[in-house]
Amino acid sequence: MRKLLLLLPFFLFSGCSQNHYNIPVQNLSDQIRVLGVAPIMIDAGSDIDHPEKNQLVSTLAEINRDTEHLFVRKLKSTGNFYTVALLDGEPEKVFSSMLFRREKRDDASIKYNKYFWKNDELREYIRKNNLDAVMLIVVSGIRKTDRISSLTLLSSLTAEYNYLIMTAQILDANGSILWEYPNFRRRILTYSPLINLQYPDFSEAEANRFPKANVKFKSIEGIRRSLQEKGKDLLMRETNEPEAYVEQFNSMISLLKYNPDASKPKQEPGPVTEKPRPRPTEPVMPALSQPAAQNPEAVPPAVPAQQ
Repeated sequence: MRKLLLLLPFFLFSGCSQNHYNIPVQNLSDQIRVLGVAPIMIDAGSDIDHPEKNQLVSTLAEINRDTEHLFVRKLKSTGNFYTVALLDGEPEKVFSSMLFRREKRDDASIKYNKYFWKNDELREYIRKNNLDAVMLIVVSGIRKTDRISSLTLLSSLTAEYNYLIMTAQILDANGSILWEYPNFRRRILTYSPLINLQYPDFSEAEANRFPKANVKFKSIEGIRRSLQEKGKDLLMRETNEPEAYVEQFNSMISLLKYNPDASKPKQEPGPVTEKPRPRPTEPVMPALSQPAAQNPEAVPPAVPAQQ
């Protein structure tokens, strides 16, 4: 049910020609022919509060590496780019060399981390890989207040929880942001986190008669299992794709697809000119046969009457 609810906006607006890019659609195919996707990066300096943070970052790096090819495959399937390539390199080195600053944002009630990059390093990265533009995807941590209910729905706790989120940008060599996620050009704003690192322990509170449940961090193995859990298709059959990442990737792909013909002006049909109808021709009557002309030589001479 949760998966269907998340896909509902996609089904409603997948047929629309709304442009989610920061440039006109008619310029996209010319401006972004070769798109590079950098390895998924982790912002270890963001609000990741897990007590075993280093181990968590290592686990995330491993899972990112296993899933980033899946995103590139989905992006290629849109057919909107001439070439889409997954770039080589160590994600942490790419991130540390190009990061200029991070900014915590709260736009339209959506909390996320927005990233700004060093222009010279970004330009060199794009030039070195022979790209028109590069896509940078970052996993980072945020804190936000949320209400979480127990499995029985009999208890709930509103508190500040620690989440991992995924953000992305497409940039050209001038540092211009051509597209970003979360995306504020969509008609209905939605943005789901990658995973909640914490949970309220309702069982403990009930067993010990606590007035309020304690918020605890999930174990590293619990986080790994959650991120690697396979999704199910519409027939409830298990797929080979991790559900948590696929939800993020599908949401991005729905905002990356565009119809290159949507912005072309429709050609109005010209006025229909009615051809003049041909005048009916009068039927040609067959010529009447004329009596053959008498040949004087063929006329027998008159015989004189006998007296």
